[in-house]
Amino acid sequence: MNIRRYGGALAGAGLSAVLAVGAAWLTRPAAQASPELPALGSFERCEHYNGLPPGWPGERKAGMVPVAAAEAELGSDRGYADERPVLREKVDGFWIDATEVSNAQFAAFVAATGHVTDAERQGGGAVFTSPATDATATPSTWWKWQPGADWRHPDGPGSSIAGRYNHPVVQVTRADALAYAQWLGRELPDEAQWEAAAKAGLGNPEADLLVGNAETPKANFWQGNFPYTDDARDRYAGRAPVGCYAANAYGLHDVIGNVWEWTRDAYTGPRQPHGHGDAASVRPAHDGTVAVIKGGSYLCAANFCVRYRASARHPQESDLSTSHVGFRTVVKGDWN
Repeated sequence: MNIRRYGGALAGAGLSAVLAVGAAWLTRPAAQASPELPALGSFERCEHYNGLPPGWPGERKAGMVPVAAAEAELGSDRGYADERPVLREKVDGFWIDATEVSNAQFAAFVAATGHVTDAERQGGGAVFTSPATDATATPSTWWKWQPGADWRHPDGPGSSIAGRYNHPVVQVTRADALAYAQWLGRELPDEAQWEAAAKAGLGNPEADLLVGNAETPKANFWQGNFPYTDDARDRYAGRAPVGCYAANAYGLHDVIGNVWEWTRDAYTGPRQPHGHGDAASVRPAHDGTVAVIKGGSYLCAANFCVRYRASARHPQESDLSTSHVGFRTVVKGDWN
């Protein structure tokens, strides 16, 4: 996606209400528990979840689930060309967030560190808007550079995350995601880790069928004629709170659909055996790196971007924030 960067300063100053929510979490009594993460997996529960896992952020692996070392089947010979070849690769054990990082979690990070996101520095981000039904459908008709879009205003200045603290944070670049992860002593997943966790021990095509279909969706993706009309048979026309849909066999929610997720890997075209590099292999943002994103989003449809599958992958400019890309974090294998 190539979207021209327009200038313009982000208006507004001071600590927002959402940062106050984050700060309150950091100082609240330990005995005051948030709703239990295992209670997610239904609309009623996820909509009342406050976006803060029990024990987070004090406990290093709060809100995470373990993925044991295994030989994983990565890629698919049924999808797009860059999903090939299918590889079988040993992936060491690790922990991964059970849900996408929420607005509430990111707010607490900002409150604790004063982090200023790339979108705030750049003065905006890319925002999706459905075009008129009689418009010619091209990416330029549904993606716009929106001055004032940032993680607090994911769809532009008129939007807000008020009442959406349990939604996935978006309008964050890979550098923003990495900064959050490192604040917690964590990392971003590499592509092999992400895919092994999403497939939960299944091979192809079984893992890619867990999303259901347009008639009986089991994840948040687009049902209808993209980009004009989302029928919302999955209940949400847009981003959904984290954890609304049933977890996979490893306990991960929303690895398919809702928002794309950053990985630490640069996109280099078709799949290659993975080296499982350390943090030094992650290139800094603003160097022109194109990163791999995984999982698809609420904008993936049967008639466009059929990437709401665990095997699918997509290139994304690492320094571009958008309204449909978020992330989750990992910790290397430590089973204590």
